[in-house]
Amino acid sequence: MNPPATAPDHAIVVEDLSRHYGPFRAVDRVSFHVERGEIFGWLGANGAGKSTTIRMLCGLLQPTSGDATVAGHRISRDPEGVKRSIGYMSQKFSLYLDLTVEANMEFFGGAYGIPRRPLRHRMEEIVGLTGLAEYRGATTGQLPGGIRQRLALGCAMLHRPEILFLDEPTAGVDPVSRRDFWRLIRRLAGEGTTVFVTTHYMDEAEYCARIGLMVDGHLVALDDPAGLKRVHVPGRVLDVRGEGLVAALPTAREVPGVMAAEPFGAGVHVRFDTGTCDDARVLGALREGGARVAGAEPVEATLEDVFLAVVARGKEWE
Repeated sequence: MNPPATAPDHAIVVEDLSRHYGPFRAVDRVSFHVERGEIFGWLGANGAGKSTTIRMLCGLLQPTSGDATVAGHRISRDPEGVKRSIGYMSQKFSLYLDLTVEANMEFFGGAYGIPRRPLRHRMEEIVGLTGLAEYRGATTGQLPGGIRQRLALGCAMLHRPEILFLDEPTAGVDPVSRRDFWRLIRRLAGEGTTVFVTTHYMDEAEYCARIGLMVDGHLVALDDPAGLKRVHVPGRVLDVRGEGLVAALPTAREVPGVMAAEPFGAGVHVRFDTGTCDDARVLGALREGGARVAGAEPVEATLEDVFLAVVARGKEWE
């Protein structure tokens, strides 16, 4: 098989990548590229194939067919070369909880084969970059989740990888820690590190330059956030607040011109074609369905709207 065609500005090139488990196709004929220094988002529902894709791209899992080039190394031929060129942070903290912050960094630095003196210098850089100075002697298991998250990222960066793979790195972390983590990610990307990240937080996905969206093992959408919204959630979006809204959604969906009506936060979002529908007809249908409408205002479509619209189409992507 010929290697995937690469370009100087491509950090990752994926061509017809598949992973099957018997008849089950976890990832099916996926092709895309990631540019150097890009924050690239990889989204999808649980079981969509996100983590399987990452494991193949990290050289941890052989593809059933297809191939990819990661930091200049083919995953089918040189998985060890891939591993030397990347940093990987998994969904669960891959740290030794009974070791101190410094001891964890020393261990991972040794695993990466970094000589002792350069490692000490690099550890000082990481401590400063991640804001871990006051925690360096603390036992890792006693740290808050957001601090452990920063330590896990720091350990993944010790060997100066060209590419960082972050698999749901902020799952279960408080909003303030998530914000601080993403500030760090944007700084790293600004300095030239390529970041490949999965997340279930749609507000985080807005930070990505481009986003690939997986459904049942297929890559069904790939664009920047604005492009995804323009293509997949056209029309006017009305944010409605009140009581009994969810129960009234089936009635709203019957109105000609309504393209989607879904729960959203404490209210509902109704999206419709302004050529055949308007606010009054939407609100009237919700009231007809038993809702008590307290207020409504037009809003911009979000990536959550995109996610719901794309995933709802399900099997038609195959």
